[in-house]
Amino acid sequence: MTSAPFHPAGPARRTVVAAAGAAGLAVALTACSGSGDDASDDSGSAAAPPASEGAGGEAAGAALAATADIPEGGGKVFADQKVVVTQPTAGEFKAFSATCTHQGCAVKSVSDGVINCPCHNSNFSITDGSVQGGPAPKPLPAVQITVSGDSIRLAG
Repeated sequence: MTSAPFHPAGPARRTVVAAAGAAGLAVALTACSGSGDDASDDSGSAAAPPASEGAGGEAAGAALAATADIPEGGGKVFADQKVVVTQPTAGEFKAFSATCTHQGCAVKSVSDGVINCPCHNSNFSITDGSVQGGPAPKPLPAVQITVSGDSIRLAG
């Protein structure tokens, strides 16, 4: 009497191990892609918003700051408007998108003449937004502002 070979019902061990490995890889890739924390918006390279909208979709002409709020040789990040305003020399005000051109993180600070992105340490010039260091491939896009008296506003 011969017995029939035993064939268990369900997937083979090899199939189960391969599926578990694929699931683990998917989880790792998702975690590494930037999970939407406050330092990353997962938007990839962001272009400057159309001038008619102002930066960050804010209404054109919205007041950003007083000129006295922007330090000479430095700047200030306006996270809600997604704009960074700088004063490279006394009385000269510039504005740039606050979205890093590397992976779309928000820049967080301005120090030592550069705009700093904390995600991967890209640095941009306060004068023209050009890349000064880090992996960013392009300069920060300029944002149009107007200075009237002591008020800085988004242009429209």
